[in-house]
Amino acid sequence: MLQQILTDMFISPELLAELSEEQKQVLFIKMREEQVRRWKDREARLEKEDATLKKPKKASVKSVQWLAGMDSDIWVWVMGDHPADQSYEQICDDIIAQRAARQAQREAEELRAKKEAELVKRFSSVLMDSELQSWKEEVERQEVERQEVERQEVERRAAAQEQSQQEKREAEERRRAEEEVQRVEQKRKQEIYMDLREVREERNDQHWQDSLRKSKAADLRRRSIAKQTRDDHRRQSVKALERGRVAAATRAFGGDRPALPPKPKPRNLTVTSDTLNPKQGVQRTLSTSSREHIIRWFQEEQLPVRAGFQKDQSRIASWFHGIISRQEAEDLLSEGEPGHFLVRVSERILGYVLSYRCKEEFKHFLVDATEGCYMLLGHQIRFTSLAELVEFHEGEPITMSGGEQLLQPCGQRPSGVDYAELFT
Repeated sequence: MLQQILTDMFISPELLAELSEEQKQVLFIKMREEQVRRWKDREARLEKEDATLKKPKKASVKSVQWLAGMDSDIWVWVMGDHPADQSYEQICDDIIAQRAARQAQREAEELRAKKEAELVKRFSSVLMDSELQSWKEEVERQEVERQEVERQEVERRAAAQEQSQQEKREAEERRRAEEEVQRVEQKRKQEIYMDLREVREERNDQHWQDSLRKSKAADLRRRSIAKQTRDDHRRQSVKALERGRVAAATRAFGGDRPALPPKPKPRNLTVTSDTLNPKQGVQRTLSTSSREHIIRWFQEEQLPVRAGFQKDQSRIASWFHGIISRQEAEDLLSEGEPGHFLVRVSERILGYVLSYRCKEEFKHFLVDATEGCYMLLGHQIRFTSLAELVEFHEGEPITMSGGEQLLQPCGQRPSGVDYAELFT
């Protein structure tokens, strides 16, 4: 089951709900390692290719296609992974600089419009007086003799010279006003930038420190869980090898050799057109959670191998329960002390769940029953029966961090057994 999840890079919500926190952490680490391995394989394959394949362009059909990776999934770019990507501080500085420039530009435009209005108001009155004087001179020129033409010409030239000087003074004042506006704009831009930067730093400094501390703590916790999982796996593997050697020595010196259980019947899988469609990619196994389907699976595949029985197969084990929910299992375990446990048939998937009572909470570990063996999801030790799995963890804790050691089995209620429908 774990290999299928790593192949598909997908886990159904029903299966995820049955996992404990430790199993979820282990599954997350395994999926991350698989992603890194696939990425390295893809990079190595791309380096060996001499030429890239060009996809044919469609003539008249408009469509949108997502860029897919080597695993047929949508290619995702994470900001910050590429060396050319800007950092968070650089992006914030650019945004603040642009915001300050826009605000300073708006204030400069307002100041420029104000200066322009003052200049227009000042020089428009001068121009109106000059035109009025010219009109009066024109009227007087029409009334007087041609002898005054030279005098009027001199006055007109003087007025033109004065107007030219006024235009020069206006241009000079406009230039000075523009320089002042630019100086004020640059100064205001720097002030706004520094104010926004100080506000952002004061606001985000504490949040950034808290986020960094939480990220480091989570990273250390994930590393600790991964290390504990590797140590737990190594220690349990050694224990399993020692138990296997003792069992082999017992059989070699005349111990009773139990008969091998019959092989489980193959499952009837219905093949549809969607399954054979090559464009669909990797097909995942459909999760069937109906009660009838689970009962039929248990009677056809698990009952022939005596699942749920004691190790000597004389009777049903006291820790075995039927198809009960998580809440029902916790209600049963709440009547006992810490260390009580039971193994129940999952009501959502084809498998089992090991429910365990801790001091302050309840934990549920999914038991994979595929490939003709039994093992906890995320572990590497395989057992031939549920009884061997329970017996092993009666002496060894399930996880090193939690120390879940099976101490006392939780039996049935006096009112009746809950696994009757599985054996009828």
